[in-house]
Amino acid sequence: MQYMLMFYETETEFAKRDDSAAAPAYWGAWNAYIGAMNAAGIVLRGDGLLPPGAATTVRVEDGERLVQDGPVSATKEQLGGYFVIEVDTLDDALAWAARSPNLAAGATEVRPVLPPPPQV
Repeated sequence: MQYMLMFYETETEFAKRDDSAAAPAYWGAWNAYIGAMNAAGIVLRGDGLLPPGAATTVRVEDGERLVQDGPVSATKEQLGGYFVIEVDTLDDALAWAARSPNLAAGATEVRPVLPPPPQV
């Protein structure tokens, strides 16, 4: 079964990416986690994301396209990246989510990937 792991981080955690003192530990933890998932052969795809300030949100209201700088909503935690993994059970996916480095100051959402619709 395929699951998406979505990693949410606080603004403080995002800032560690570019902080010369904090970046080595931040990236070291992520590289170890990603390396373990790759070694287990479960990663199908994934990417880290730029901070929420780089986001653009699009809506259509009354047929008119509205563009907003920033994420969909301002929250304490923002999506920092994702992986799609393939494991046997939800419990396996939850076990991998529980190992993610962002959990000290964030959360990891685990969601099953919708299978393709049947061909008609």
